[in-house]
Amino acid sequence: MDRLRVLKGHGTENDFVIVPDFDGALDLTPALVKALCDRHAGVGADGVLRVVRAQNDPESAQMAGDAEFFMDYRNADGSVAEMCGNGVRVFVRYLQAVSVVVDDAAVATRGGVKRTWLTDEGDVIVDMGLPLALADRPVATAALSIDAVPGVAVEMPNPHVVVPVPSLAELAALDLSRPPIIEPSRPDGQNVEFVVRDGPRHLVMRVHERGVGETRSCGTGICAAVVAQPDAAADGSTWRVDVPGGTCQVTWQTSGEVHLRGPAVLVAEIELNSDWLDAARG
Repeated sequence: MDRLRVLKGHGTENDFVIVPDFDGALDLTPALVKALCDRHAGVGADGVLRVVRAQNDPESAQMAGDAEFFMDYRNADGSVAEMCGNGVRVFVRYLQAVSVVVDDAAVATRGGVKRTWLTDEGDVIVDMGLPLALADRPVATAALSIDAVPGVAVEMPNPHVVVPVPSLAELAALDLSRPPIIEPSRPDGQNVEFVVRDGPRHLVMRVHERGVGETRSCGTGICAAVVAQPDAAADGSTWRVDVPGGTCQVTWQTSGEVHLRGPAVLVAEIELNSDWLDAARG
């Protein structure tokens, strides 16, 4: 395999390897994704963002009329995911860096086309679309030092279970080194957000992401955490959500769409060694 240039970026310390592949020529195998995301033998990341022109990928060709680029997002274990709220901000920051977009962009994802805007302050805003809060109340166990707690299932469009935690001390004490047990589990697994209410429209959150483990932030999970609050509504108000990697803002528009705002940072460009690539493909 020829040498490959990739980039490293993050959104509130939810980090990604960005793989430019405009022509859709790269065979991004699960083995290669896992090797790239390996924090000891690879670049290290929570996931991979492959940047491909929508018309050049069969998963996104039908969206090419609405979005020039497709964000092919993969979790660190090589599995695919519908969307990534932090990832799409970093994706757009890369498109800005290579002068493909200036102030706004539409991005094709497995969760549909997402509109984005770059702010004067350097943040990126993403229209995450309409949330779906489900009627079931799954129960979270194992990570909590207290009894099992009912959560709220939300699709954003990734599957989430949002679990309330009584205090910041109990949030800090959670053991998220293993996946929390959710009963019943979602058919394709779920991200699990543990959330403390820390004031009016202010949440503090930790998250365990399916296919990754605990991450410093999760954009779709931040949105799901707001939607799950009993007093949250599509009234145009903005919520603050603190995660270990920083802070994002969520505005649930009166039209029903959820907007996520936060930082997006490009860290480095890296040229991968051809021998390492050949071995990584498996």
